[in-house]
Amino acid sequence: MIAIIGFVVVAASIIAGYLMEKGQLMVLFQPAEFLIIGGAAAGTLLVGVPLKVLKAIVSQIAAIMGTGRTKKSYVDLLVMMYELFNVARKDGLVGLESHIENPEKSNVLSKYPDILKDHHALSFLVDTMRLVIMGGIPEYDLEAMMDLDLDTHHQENIQPSTSLARVGDALPGLGIVAAVLGVVITMGAIDGPPAEIGEKVGAALVGTFLGILLSYGFVQPLAANLQTMTEDSGRYYICLKQGLLAFHKGFAASIAVEFARRVIGSDVRPTFSEVEDACRATKMTKAA
Repeated sequence: MIAIIGFVVVAASIIAGYLMEKGQLMVLFQPAEFLIIGGAAAGTLLVGVPLKVLKAIVSQIAAIMGTGRTKKSYVDLLVMMYELFNVARKDGLVGLESHIENPEKSNVLSKYPDILKDHHALSFLVDTMRLVIMGGIPEYDLEAMMDLDLDTHHQENIQPSTSLARVGDALPGLGIVAAVLGVVITMGAIDGPPAEIGEKVGAALVGTFLGILLSYGFVQPLAANLQTMTEDSGRYYICLKQGLLAFHKGFAASIAVEFARRVIGSDVRPTFSEVEDACRATKMTKAA
């Protein structure tokens, strides 16, 4: 929602300033310039990125409307790990197999639908736990394997923002292309009345204006927003990684969860007491 408000502020500020200078608003309405710049930008995107990245761009732009990872999301993640680690403490690593092989039917994982919906987080969890259950993998090798997984996922998630940024870089140039075409049309009517020539020159300059505005006022900020969202999402997986790694090292469930809590960003990090209370509430619910 903040992104939409920002776009409205950009457009409103420019239009208001233009009108304050006694500008004619309809002069800026040049459908041909919009078609040239917008169509060329869309074509550039289609040529430059594969279909899966196009789908990811649409998906990530839609995700901007959401709230992202909240404190509750991290509390749920920490409590889920706490419960799983306690299952291993009570029943041994073998006791985790039923939870890992059928996450949807697990009486632990099924309580956290947000984690089940996150395909990568769920796969990262169950695949890592399988390796821990199998045993024989040193801590540093397990950490290296998890890092490779996270790096691959990050590279895939960052492609939409980098692709949009490239389109944003190209927009001023596409605006110049539209302007040059407008000049060509103007030169074809150079012997016409001054008013007609001025109108065609104005239309050509609108092309340059649109290219620069769309680049620095809309597409580039949107790409930066997607990149920030991707970085924030990555912290969620790092949190999961630290908890699993601490568990593999043999720390108690509460200590392993604390390792995970410490890597959460300060804006959404739950306090030690909040996590402890949430874990205690889970234990009381089981006892009841």
